[in-house]
Amino acid sequence: MNLLEHQGKQLLASIGIAVPRGDVADSPDAAGAVAAELGGRVVCKAQITSGKRGKAGGVLVVESAAAAEAAAREILGSDVHGHRVRRLLVEQAVDIGHELYAAVLDDPVSKGPVLLFSTAGGMDIEEVNATSPESVRRLPLDIREPASTEAIGAMVRDSGLAPGSVDAVADALAAIYRLYVDADASLVEVNPLALTTSGDVVALDAKVTIDAASVMRQETRLADLQGGTPSSGGTDLERSGAELGLSYIELGGDVGVLANGAGLTMTTLDAISHFGGRAANFLEIGGDAYTKATPALDLVLSNPNVRSVLVNFCGAFARTDVMTDGVVNAIEELRPDVPISFTIHGTGEQEAIALVRERLGMEPHDLMDDAVREAIANARSDREVSA
Repeated sequence: MNLLEHQGKQLLASIGIAVPRGDVADSPDAAGAVAAELGGRVVCKAQITSGKRGKAGGVLVVESAAAAEAAAREILGSDVHGHRVRRLLVEQAVDIGHELYAAVLDDPVSKGPVLLFSTAGGMDIEEVNATSPESVRRLPLDIREPASTEAIGAMVRDSGLAPGSVDAVADALAAIYRLYVDADASLVEVNPLALTTSGDVVALDAKVTIDAASVMRQETRLADLQGGTPSSGGTDLERSGAELGLSYIELGGDVGVLANGAGLTMTTLDAISHFGGRAANFLEIGGDAYTKATPALDLVLSNPNVRSVLVNFCGAFARTDVMTDGVVNAIEELRPDVPISFTIHGTGEQEAIALVRERLGMEPHDLMDDAVREAIANARSDREVSA
């Protein structure tokens, strides 16, 4: 479950991390009122679960309440990365001295949490890691133990940060890890974590993902968030999926997934994570849903983050050739411009493989791992071409 920025900031504030003063607005008048109360320069930020909002016009810095109203009229109702903007966070602008990056996330390699820290904040961490990997510090943690304050402090000192800021930043990192544990999160990311010109440590953005299997345990915490339980409305694509009778959940990655059955779909997501990729969605088309292959594939492709698609079918009672025929028809109709990888096993697999070969000119992979690796590589290649 992906929280909105203002909800993530509520959680950060609850553990003692400073966040800018601000409030949520769902109309231009409300945005102007918040800006007037704050006074001075404010930032109007679209509240969606997708990143890179600024480049898409979802973040505007303004100097007055009237300008905040104008910004709200521009942003509210707009489409940002496939999300219809319904709310804004209007918050006080901060005088930034230095932008840092901090995150705790599930590490598929160590099978536990890892703390990431960089003095190159405010940028896409994947780009930073690709161009200067030495600037991203990693500290594997043991979920069964409290984080070592000594180890965190040493990591911050080794980054070259000014000595006078080390303790405050290390305390913030330790708090971020506590939130990761207490909230059953799979990701807590603050980018940027700012050092202000006055020396304060302030979270200027927040990306928090709660482990889907732990949502029931976190009901009270989530219900207390401003705006209510994050899943109450879902994204535009999730609502579209529900209207179609499809179980679709956005996950934030770039590898689209079509699989039959919830168990196989979860296994596919795990495999993508294991090999270093990020799935764009959960979507299973088992049972009667296989008859909806065309709207299902269209839903996957409607996510602008999708750079490749992985189709994984395994049938016992369900015939893979019937499911594959539906997907092949969908591909022929929709003509996607992203690469698609197949792996097919079970009842009717020879007929299914023949369909893919003869009608699409593609060769399904015998091993799921190979199909997963190819889909990840295709997504990375497409991302590099688009950059």
